Amino acid sequence: MKKDTTVARSSFSGRLGYVLAAAGSAVGLGNIWRFPYLAAKYGGGIFLLVYLILMLTFGYTLIVSETALGRMTRRSPVGAFASFGKKLPFRLGGWINAIIPMLIVPYYSVIGGWVAKYLFEYIKGNTSSLAQDSYFTDFISTGSSVESWFIGFSLIVILVIITGVKYGVERVSKIMMPILIVLAIFVTIYSVTRPGALEGVRYFLIPDLSHFSWMTIVAAMGQMFYSLSIAMGILYTYGSYIKKDVDLEKATAQIEVFDTAIAMLAGLMIIPAVFAFSGGDPDMLQAGPSLMFITLPKVFANMGFGTVAGIMFFLLVLFAALTSAISLAESGVSTFEDQLGWDRTRASILMGVLIIVIGSASALGSNVLDFVSILGMSILDFFDFLTNSILMPIAALATCLLITQVVGLDKIAQEIEQSSAFKRKKIYNLFMKYLASVCIGIILVSSIANVLGIISM
Repeated sequence: MKKDTTVARSSFSGRLGYVLAAAGSAVGLGNIWRFPYLAAKYGGGIFLLVYLILMLTFGYTLIVSETALGRMTRRSPVGAFASFGKKLPFRLGGWINAIIPMLIVPYYSVIGGWVAKYLFEYIKGNTSSLAQDSYFTDFISTGSSVESWFIGFSLIVILVIITGVKYGVERVSKIMMPILIVLAIFVTIYSVTRPGALEGVRYFLIPDLSHFSWMTIVAAMGQMFYSLSIAMGILYTYGSYIKKDVDLEKATAQIEVFDTAIAMLAGLMIIPAVFAFSGGDPDMLQAGPSLMFITLPKVFANMGFGTVAGIMFFLLVLFAALTSAISLAESGVSTFEDQLGWDRTRASILMGVLIIVIGSASALGSNVLDFVSILGMSILDFFDFLTNSILMPIAALATCLLITQVVGLDKIAQEIEQSSAFKRKKIYNLFMKYLASVCIGIILVSSIANVLGIISM
């Protein structure tokens, strides 16, 4: 017999705890690694402008929706959807939102292990070795080493979520987020003051319409999902932990500020530095996944204080990766607690087993399991494509349909207005009624077309 999780449900201590935890979820590898190289690839300042507009409208709409539904139902995604009906579409919508973080956190933890390995090597002073072209490839080709760092990172995540919401997730976020911000500011100041870096600053901050294209919008929308933790089940879960007197709109605005600030700092950390040490070649920024592990170590190796810069940068990235991974794992734990009636320890152990088993496949996909190819992709790349390009747009669409066809905009407004002024109500209604589903459809179709080679992203 299942427990009454409504009565025994965990909660944040207040708005600050929620904001820092949600911001910690949003501020991850998506901001520090993915945002800069997408900004460089799709127009610099014009990409930044498009992203900000979408974040304040479309992104705001989805953040508020998921958080309000979580607080309204006091359930994680599966229970939240089931609260409005027991038919198959409701159950599918909930489970899609719930499964996404369970699939993301294993391969995300693999990348977290890579970050920890690089931090360790910079602390040892191996700056020149890390700058070698073959270092990253050689590292991920060594199965035992990758697996060890992945497991170490995963154990930290599991330990935090076992501790609980208030004393684990919230406490870690309150410690790590301020440190992360200080580190980001310090590295940014160092980067933008390098000779030749000013050209990179201009490229990143000043919009140039000649760099605008349709793909600028598509890429910005996709990054917004990845960066704001939308359609990952996290905001439903964290919403269910929020007390009824917490101002949802103000909290959402603070999350937007955190997310935008870190994304912009990441751009100012990376783009000017690469400009300065590549002779102003923007193509160096389009290295994609290899930017953080191949291109940036070359930049650090050419700096006067490269070892110190490398330590600070990868410490910053490690903190960001940990806060996001903890949020992803917490969403899965909450689902197990709700659906299985388990206590936190048992649910956390099950989540830990899933992380280790699925993550090990991703960790070994570049060496021991390199013969496995799914749609021409490695195991890690396939999980990234499946979750970010397919399941997340579908999950977001399910949320939009739940609100517009079942819950109703009035009930969402009531939930928000009991503690908030809901100043962006007109924007919310406009996007939820007419634009959100169209935008989500564009992301989904573009992602599939890209994999099929119809368009290039």
